[in-house]
Amino acid sequence: MLHSQTHLRTRPVQAGHLRAFEAVARHLNFRAAAEEMALTQSAVSRQIQSLEDEVGVPLFLRHTRAVELTVAGAQLLQAVAQALPRIDAAVRHIRQSAGRRHVSVTTFASFASMWLIPRLEAFQRDHPDIDIRIEASDAAVDLEVADIDVAVRYAPAARMPPTARRLFGESVAPMASPWLLKSGPPLKKPQDLLKHTLIEASDAYTPHLEWLSWRRWLDANGLARAQPKRWLSFNYAYQMVQAALSGQGVVLARPPLVAESLARGELVELFAPQDFPQARLVSPMAYWVLVAARSAQRPEVRAFADWVLAQAVATRAATGEADDPDLVNDLD
Repeated sequence: MLHSQTHLRTRPVQAGHLRAFEAVARHLNFRAAAEEMALTQSAVSRQIQSLEDEVGVPLFLRHTRAVELTVAGAQLLQAVAQALPRIDAAVRHIRQSAGRRHVSVTTFASFASMWLIPRLEAFQRDHPDIDIRIEASDAAVDLEVADIDVAVRYAPAARMPPTARRLFGESVAPMASPWLLKSGPPLKKPQDLLKHTLIEASDAYTPHLEWLSWRRWLDANGLARAQPKRWLSFNYAYQMVQAALSGQGVVLARPPLVAESLARGELVELFAPQDFPQARLVSPMAYWVLVAARSAQRPEVRAFADWVLAQAVATRAATGEADDPDLVNDLD
């Protein structure tokens, strides 16, 4: 018997018992859990007892009219409460996508919010039978192991594989809303910026993002060590742009990511490059699209990647960036 119990407690726990455990732990009542699961109270009780045998310790304190989690039970609930909803969501997604064409995309949050999502309706209109799933994360996903078809990356060319296709480069320039230009102090030359609030990223001075900082731009435009009226910092680029759109200050924005706002007149680039050669500062970073090798031959994936490349051509035209035919060829 001892050998049997030891073996029981070292093997993986049966998943079916965990759902009964979660229901009882949530209700702290065997009867309510049984009703929710459409089982008898004795059946739920047996499942909990079996789970406790497998774990090796009691998970509940059973009182006459109440149930209470033990320390071990609370520890297990913390894991189960996170795992079961994720499993249920995955199953729902699998059921919904069964037999349907779909493309899963990973990119970082600011790019998704500022560039991809505003344009996505056009792709969905032209391809109504293709489902799109976007996972926005600042962590790079390994396309060889993840369930991802397309990735949009932000990196220098040296860090990109040969299969990557360049979307557009990166530059930064001072921008503000028309409302701020009308209501605030004049903004005719770089020195005028010092009378305004300057909006920038809170991590702008980390080594890999320093070329996006106001300090670099001010130094390049003859304003070394100058200080503005005040600073306003945010975690993400889309937050910075939103603050500028609402007239809270001047943002050092990336023209490719705000091309639509510039075209609609919601933002204004303050200084013309022909008048101020350092008005737009170029960074070594660029935006790239990669397609997972196992997904490259699926028509829906190719359609989406080709659409992203076509949208990038329009963005380059809107921002005045020259096309490079060696870097924007198709996926073949």
